[in-house]
Amino acid sequence: MFVWGVNFAFTKHVLDHVGVGAFVFIRFTLLPLLAAALLVVIFRSKIGATWPRREDLPRFVLCGIVGHALHISVVMNGMNLSTPFSSSLVLTSGPLFTLGILAALGAERLRARQVAGTLIACAGIVVFLSDKFARGLSGAGAGDLLLLVAAFLFALYTVLVQPLAKRYGPLIVLSYTLFFSAPFIVVFTFHSFAEARMAALPASVWIGIVWGVIGANFFGWLMWTWVNSVRGIARSAPFAYLTPPIAGLVAWLTLGETFTWLKITGAAVTMGGIAWAQFGGGKPPSKEAGQPDAG
Repeated sequence: MFVWGVNFAFTKHVLDHVGVGAFVFIRFTLLPLLAAALLVVIFRSKIGATWPRREDLPRFVLCGIVGHALHISVVMNGMNLSTPFSSSLVLTSGPLFTLGILAALGAERLRARQVAGTLIACAGIVVFLSDKFARGLSGAGAGDLLLLVAAFLFALYTVLVQPLAKRYGPLIVLSYTLFFSAPFIVVFTFHSFAEARMAALPASVWIGIVWGVIGANFFGWLMWTWVNSVRGIARSAPFAYLTPPIAGLVAWLTLGETFTWLKITGAAVTMGGIAWAQFGGGKPPSKEAGQPDAG
């Protein structure tokens, strides 16, 4: 959560200099190469055994499309129109969507406290974004709406990927979901990268690119998939509440982002509602009982 919290300010800094398309191109060019190198180092001559089973290939492709191609594209465009703290707070609503998806699949029955917590969190988001929407649906307001869509996509990915993570492990899952999604994104964003003046970028932007691509996006996703497979979604999801305070502090120190009392109140209500909804279902099931198969 610290790695991801710091990354919001870094990503915003990079996007301001290179744009969405160029940064997405860099990300999806380097990440598959890192994944392939790590697979070779770890599995060596047995790398052929890492290829997904035929019956699991559709889920791998779907996870790649939802978790990488769609989710990352929407996140980058949303963050480009929003601020680091707003982005981190809105994306924290992911557990609400996770609960809704699990309920729709019949894997979990929502209780009254969970529904109440969801409504409180939604009210908090409305309060947090009220100053933006008062000026009309433009700029950061549109970006925050995109980030709500991204939060849903990440929640869907988290549920879909769980059976694969348990069978194959986080490295194989991350690697092949990247392999199946990256080629289309690289082709689509190459023109934006070609137009970017990469040689003229200051050192701070290159530091942000390295942190974002290698630290937050590769090892961050690897750690998140591993933690979910070991602890379960119900136990790991609450740690996401640490991200907005970290992102807000870093954005204040580095980018000069300001916070009104209305924003702080809305953020507190939102995270309180999400926490209430998250824990409203009672004590998380132990070990394997907490890992429903979404398919």
